[in-house]
Amino acid sequence: MVEFSDLDEVWFVITPQSPFKTKKTLLNNNHRYQMVFEAVKEFSKLKPSKIEFDLPQPNYTIHTLVHLREKYDDDYQFSLIMGEDNLKSFHKWKNYETILEEYSLYVYPRISEGKVVSQFQNLSQIHYVDAPIMEISSTFIRKQHAQGKNIRPLLPEAVWKYMDEMNFYKT
Repeated sequence: MVEFSDLDEVWFVITPQSPFKTKKTLLNNNHRYQMVFEAVKEFSKLKPSKIEFDLPQPNYTIHTLVHLREKYDDDYQFSLIMGEDNLKSFHKWKNYETILEEYSLYVYPRISEGKVVSQFQNLSQIHYVDAPIMEISSTFIRKQHAQGKNIRPLLPEAVWKYMDEMNFYKT
C-alpha cells in the first residue's frame, strides 16, 4: 500500500477483540504482535502497533481512529486501509458515517463475491489503490498449516521461524 499510494507509512494495528470474531479463536495479543513485528521489521515504512491493547473491547475502528487522532494530532494524519471485500459491508460498521466524514479510506483490491454498496462508489475520500492482488489470507495460512501443508514459502522467514518455534496452528 505504501508503494502504490500516497501513504507515507502503514501501521498494522493488532486488534485484541474484533466485534466480528470470538476471542477464543485468537492467539495471545503479544504473540500476534510479535509475528507482525517479525513480518515488517525490515521495512521502515511498515510499523506494528499495540495501540488497541489498552482500549476498551471489543475494538471498534472509530474508537481507535479517535484515540490515534487525540494521541498524535500534530504529528500524523490518519487514514484507514481496508480490503475491497470489507468495503462491501462497511455500512454495518459502528459510526461508519463519521469515519467517512473525517478520514480517508484506502481500498486494496480483492477478488470476492458481491458488489460495493452504491453509497460508497465515487466518493472523493475513498481511494481505490491499483496494487497487485495477493490472495493469501491469515485464515488460509492457519488452516493449511493445521493440515500439515508446507506454508513456509508464503511467509517471511522470521514469521515462519517464530510460528514454528511456538508451535502455533498445528493440530
